[in-house]
Amino acid sequence: MKNANEIKFLKNRSIIKFEGEDFLGEIGIDGRIFKALTLARISVGVISQQAIENGISILVQENDAEKAVACLIDEFEPERKSGKVSQIYSINNVSVIGFVAKDSNKVFAELARNNVFPLLLNHVAGENRVNIVVTSSQDEKTKNIIESEIFKKPKTVHLAIIGHGNVGKTLIEQVLQSSEEIRRRKKIDLKVVAVANSKKIAFNKKGFDNSWSDEVITAESPSNVQELINFSKENQLENLIVVDNTASKDFVKNYHALAENGFDLVSSNKIFNTLPIEEYRKLRYTLNKNNRRYLYETNVGAGLPLIDTIKLLHLSGENITRIKGVFSGSLSYIFNNFSVRNDKFSTIIGEAMEKGYTEPDPREDLSGNDVARKLLILARELDLINEFQDINIQNLIPGNLLTVEKNEFISRLDELDAEYQKIKESQEPGHVLRYVGDLHGNLQEEKGQLDVKLVSVPGSSALGQLKGSDSIFEIYTESYGENPIVIMGAGAGAQVTARGVFGDILRVSETK
Repeated sequence: MKNANEIKFLKNRSIIKFEGEDFLGEIGIDGRIFKALTLARISVGVISQQAIENGISILVQENDAEKAVACLIDEFEPERKSGKVSQIYSINNVSVIGFVAKDSNKVFAELARNNVFPLLLNHVAGENRVNIVVTSSQDEKTKNIIESEIFKKPKTVHLAIIGHGNVGKTLIEQVLQSSEEIRRRKKIDLKVVAVANSKKIAFNKKGFDNSWSDEVITAESPSNVQELINFSKENQLENLIVVDNTASKDFVKNYHALAENGFDLVSSNKIFNTLPIEEYRKLRYTLNKNNRRYLYETNVGAGLPLIDTIKLLHLSGENITRIKGVFSGSLSYIFNNFSVRNDKFSTIIGEAMEKGYTEPDPREDLSGNDVARKLLILARELDLINEFQDINIQNLIPGNLLTVEKNEFISRLDELDAEYQKIKESQEPGHVLRYVGDLHGNLQEEKGQLDVKLVSVPGSSALGQLKGSDSIFEIYTESYGENPIVIMGAGAGAQVTARGVFGDILRVSETK
């Protein structure tokens, strides 16, 4: 005996579309269709009337489609001549999926989230039975989504990891190590099905294992977003997330196309969120239109829950009046140490480079641009329309060293020592140096004031007590007055950043 909850799956079907303006509801039309097709020995599946389209749709075996169209054209020749029937044609390569669901709306919501929109729908209300017709290019994906919803099977989430440097590599390892536990605890089956660098992309429909790096080395497909989109469609992959672990200005140009082709976005790449406000808003519109999500918690505080906190406060109507802090793990390490040790400024920078806290060219950090980008991202979370050029940035590099080659700059680091020793010694007693980002002014207006600069603060203050490479963020609000919400912790490092990206992946997965 068949299980009532069993999913019916019929491939190789065709829809015969029968369209006209005035015949809907006319007695005998259905009977004539059945009779003509029965005489032609054609088995009919679903008959569905679409009042909006002024038409009737009939389901037949695909190899009967041509014969069925010819048969109905003959049967309704007078109506075709009079214009009552406008056209009769077939849509081939479709599949039927039948299932029983108490809440079919939830199933349809999941299908829509994955860009699956049934061509035909037949609902037997009393039995909670639903028959849907989809293109054969989406039938396996549709079946997987329905099975996951009805039988509460683990939901498969397909990940495409772009960039496998320090953060990307660590993230892949974290996903592989945690996948069994996440499957058991959260009923989510995470599969890394694509890994790309700037030159090539590797695919594995079943999901990569610990030998993923070997498969990337031997991959032959060029690193191209269209390759990824084609792969996802050809293999009918549902619940797609692309994870951008690059710092690429070029890759972010693909965010729109990815969102339009069914991918949610998770990114540690700060570039997109600091593009001109018009581009920023355009992506939000694309995401909203396509019911896609874009999470980027690690854009500012690595693994710290900063952006999420600000979003929640802002959405709840809390008036945020100022955000201030040490945004850079590398500059945190440099000034935390330089302020309390007798070593030269250049020595401390060298240490930070050796520990991997700075970019390969430390001017990326010392220029203040990284802190400025982070500050701008927070400003835009408050719906401010500031642009990058609005930010007042104190560049820590002397003008004569801005344009020299990286290696020459590193060899001349000691030229910074005298200036910074002087700054350090000119402080008030008990004060220390901190490089801070400060968003202030009237944040209820269109633009706030954004400053990125080196300041001297009391060693006993929250900023002054910072240690190691930690970051600290002070969020001032109307309700909390002079007592800010303080978020402090590790603000740099591949492990911390990858863990933050992983958290975003899980949040997107749980809401799919």
